[in-house]
Amino acid sequence: MTAVPPVVELADAGYAYEDGPPVLTGVTFGVRPGRALALLGRNGSGKTTLLRLLTGGLRPSAGELRLDGAPVGRGRAALTRLRTSVQLVLQDPDDQLFAASVGQDVSFGPVNLGLPEEEIGRRVTEALAALGIAALRDRPTHLLSYGQRKRAAIAGAVAMRPRVLVLDEPTAGLDPHGQEQLLEVLARLRASGTTVVMATHDVDLALRWADDAAILTPEGPRTGPAPGLLADSALLASAGLRRPWGQAAARVLRAHGLLGEEAEGPRTAEDLMRWAAPGPGPARGPGRRP
Repeated sequence: MTAVPPVVELADAGYAYEDGPPVLTGVTFGVRPGRALALLGRNGSGKTTLLRLLTGGLRPSAGELRLDGAPVGRGRAALTRLRTSVQLVLQDPDDQLFAASVGQDVSFGPVNLGLPEEEIGRRVTEALAALGIAALRDRPTHLLSYGQRKRAAIAGAVAMRPRVLVLDEPTAGLDPHGQEQLLEVLARLRASGTTVVMATHDVDLALRWADDAAILTPEGPRTGPAPGLLADSALLASAGLRRPWGQAAARVLRAHGLLGEEAEGPRTAEDLMRWAAPGPGPARGPGRRP
């Protein structure tokens, strides 16, 4: 089967901040439509830099950025096309929220596109509903809780109707309930056709949530299906990451004959309970999940 081409990709790209050593060198990295992609790496590995390159916030010092296979120019029209296709949400929502109210903030991108007022209103309403914060439309942004500010920042990106939504550490600073709420939001966005990229330090979250993973190592990014990459102890060690609990649990299940050697293993606590529960074992055979 022919691989689906990336929506957006970096080709042999590099970047160095002024008067500093290269942060990224020779990076080839693409985001394919319809996949949930987790980007992982130690602090200082270049995750945020890569995300900014991917979304046009930084210009590669070597190589190029491509959208739908074509190089992205630096003219206004080219960057507008990129930013209507790919949107970045920063880790700290206060770096993005600046308008007096939530509704005004979410409308900022569509207004800058020069859309008709009716279309702007429609997009704001849809984005607020998608994030579950319609009731906060007129709320001053400085009166929002941290979790609400996170959602408002994401709503501003969603109002642009991007094909790819890129999130830098979106669960950082959220309590467990807030994290679950955010993951439900991302599930709804994916169901509506949005491709989601998430940079995170949380290997357990990556295993649970992602279809694919990209792990930044000193030799560059390694990409592939999340379960396989996150089971590679040597790769994780080279990136300063620990092994997810689900992969550790899989070793115990295999040792007790509850999981086939080629089976994927549990991603969630619910998976683990189904595998460990007594009963017939066909669903635990090689290559099969319960």
